[in-house]
Amino acid sequence: MKRVGEVVRVAQGLAIVRSPNEEHPDIGTPVVDQTLSKAGRVVDVFGPVERPYLAVSAAGSPAELLGTVLYAR
Repeated sequence: MKRVGEVVRVAQGLAIVRSPNEEHPDIGTPVVDQTLSKAGRVVDVFGPVERPYLAVSAAGSPAELLGTVLYAR
C-alpha cells in the first residue's frame, strides 16, 4: 500500500486530500483507510505539482474522513 495523504477538508461532497509529495495515484484509484476499509475513489487531482490535492468521492460521509490518512491499494 502507498500513502496517498491526509484528508484536510470537505468540499462539495468530496474529501480533499493533501498529497505528501508529487507522486499521487491516478484518477479512478480506490483508496482505503488505516483499517483497510474502503474510503472511496480518486476523482480529481489539482493544485501545485510539488504537493497536489486529490478529490476523493467518499464511500460514506466525507466529513467522517477529516484528519484520516488514506492509502492506495
